[in-house]
Amino acid sequence: MTATHPTHAHTAKREWAVGLMVFAAVMLMIGGILGIMRGIAAIAEDEVFLSTPNYVFAFDLTSWGWIHLALGAVAVLVSMGLFQASTWARVGGVGIAGLVIIANFLSLPAYPVWSVVMIAISGFIIWALCTVKKDDAWEPFEQTPSNP
Repeated sequence: MTATHPTHAHTAKREWAVGLMVFAAVMLMIGGILGIMRGIAAIAEDEVFLSTPNYVFAFDLTSWGWIHLALGAVAVLVSMGLFQASTWARVGGVGIAGLVIIANFLSLPAYPVWSVVMIAISGFIIWALCTVKKDDAWEPFEQTPSNP
C-alpha cells in the first residue's frame, strides 16, 4: 500500500507536460524543414508534383511552393521558441500548425499522401500545445524538476 506524494504527482505531471511540449517542438521543426524542402521543390521544378485539372482551389504550383516555403520557415522559428517554453511560441505554434493544415488541405491534389500526413502531424501539434497547462510547462526545458 503506497501513498502518492503530492509533490510526486506534480513532478510526474510536469514531466508529461515538458515531454509533450518538446515532442510538439520537434515535430513542428521537422514539419517546417520538410515544408521548406517541399516549397523549394515546387518552386524549382513543377514536374515533381501532380497537377489535377478542375480543382476548386487551383493555384499555380510555384505559388504553392512559396506558401509552403514561408510556412515552413515560420514553423522552424516558432519551434525554436517552443524549446524555450515561451508562451508566444505556444500561441504561434497553434496558429502556424492551423495554417499548415489549411495549406495542406488546399494542396491535396498536388501531393495527396504527404498532405494527409502533414495534416495529421499538425493536428497532433495543436493538441499537444493546447493540453499543457501554463503552470506545468512555464520554465525552460533545460531545467530538470527536483526529486522529492
